[in-house]
Amino acid sequence: MLPVIVALATTPSPAVTPDESIVTPGPLGFAAIAFIAIAVFLLVFDMLRRIRRGRYREEVNAELDAEEQARAAAAASETDDEDIDPTPPRR
Repeated sequence: MLPVIVALATTPSPAVTPDESIVTPGPLGFAAIAFIAIAVFLLVFDMLRRIRRGRYREEVNAELDAEEQARAAAAASETDDEDIDPTPPRR
């Protein structure tokens, strides 16, 4: 029982620090992280370009729809005026 108490009472020795060449990522780790960073940058750039292109298409389609509705409204108002009063107004 005494050896157990002595073993529990002793302070542990400090941990040995590992060699830095084992812990650091080295050139291969740097290359892997650089590759991932470049890939993420290119993906974000492509995503923003596609979003921008989609917005421009929506704006152009909205303008074309507005022009088409304006033409249809103008044609409808001309047709309606002729249907209501087929004779031209007197001056």
